[in-house]
Amino acid sequence: MANLYEAVTVGDIRLANRIVMAPLTRNRSPNAVPKPITATYYAQRASAGLLITEATAISQQGQGYADVPGLYAPEQLEGWRRVTDAVHAAGGKIVVQMWHVGRISHTSLQPAGGAPVAPSAIRAKSKTYLVKEDGSGEFVPTSEPRALALEELPGIVADYRRAARAAIEAGFDGVEIHAANGYLIDQFLRAGSNQRTDAYGGSIENRARLLVEVMEAVTAEIGAGRVGIRISPVTPANDASDPEPQPLFGYVAKQLARWPLAYVHVIEGATGGARDHQQGDTPFDYAALRATYQQAGGKGAWMVNNGYDRELAEAAVAEGRADLVAFGKAFISNPDLVRRLREKAPLNPFDTATFYGGGEKGYTDYPALA
Repeated sequence: MANLYEAVTVGDIRLANRIVMAPLTRNRSPNAVPKPITATYYAQRASAGLLITEATAISQQGQGYADVPGLYAPEQLEGWRRVTDAVHAAGGKIVVQMWHVGRISHTSLQPAGGAPVAPSAIRAKSKTYLVKEDGSGEFVPTSEPRALALEELPGIVADYRRAARAAIEAGFDGVEIHAANGYLIDQFLRAGSNQRTDAYGGSIENRARLLVEVMEAVTAEIGAGRVGIRISPVTPANDASDPEPQPLFGYVAKQLARWPLAYVHVIEGATGGARDHQQGDTPFDYAALRATYQQAGGKGAWMVNNGYDRELAEAAVAEGRADLVAFGKAFISNPDLVRRLREKAPLNPFDTATFYGGGEKGYTDYPALA
């Protein structure tokens, strides 16, 4: 019987335990460059079996929020190298979450003030985060997007490939492709945001085409054993919707089984919300999704996420329903979360006022156990 606290190998990455720090946007990278305190923040949490970084843009076009990091300029990669060196010195493993936000952006963040891009020119009922002249942050509605032209899509796939190579050169142990939460790849997957009539729209196979092409490019570039992917079958985040998520993500699972991935990271329910949230007429069957993946030959570790506490996480691993469990907000306020879970110690409460933007307060100043 597997144990949450035991070591495990996922793809080409050996982890000290099965506890994962989920990606958490913190908006503390001005000009998309990770700061020295970013290295401190991740190194403090290096006892996790795996750290997944905050979502990190693969290009300026892929940037959707102020002061989030990037993977497309030398100074950004230098900043990330400080982070990976610090994490490895602390005995941890870290992968970067590669991000293209698609329509969840604002013209002020886009190259030359252009419109954000999307599968179709449908504005998301969502908001993004900007920094005002006085340095304070505010959430504002996303801008009207434009539909990507067919001839632009190979360039986006190439951006993912280049970013994956850059990540490995910056010292990351691997990458996670962000295909969840209503961002670009997820926008292509879902009928609610994809109304294209070409080879990337209409049928499930067509809507999944961009995801498959990105997977092909990234796994060819750095090896499938260093690649994970995040999906969120029923989340409403960023205006994501599809009337039939089960067949859609069943098809996605079969496609993902083509590569010997490190892991598949599944958000159960509404991101940061109800675990029993559903879209369509019936509750989503996550066990069936995993069975579909495994029956198609999928070998990647199965990572679950959303609302897991110690008891739920230990049971999920012990009962074989998951190989890895990701924790989000608990890692913000508990740098030593692994120890606290193992020893059944109380957790520090988190301060929501310091989640986004700022400096060390609410970032690197949460206490560890004595």
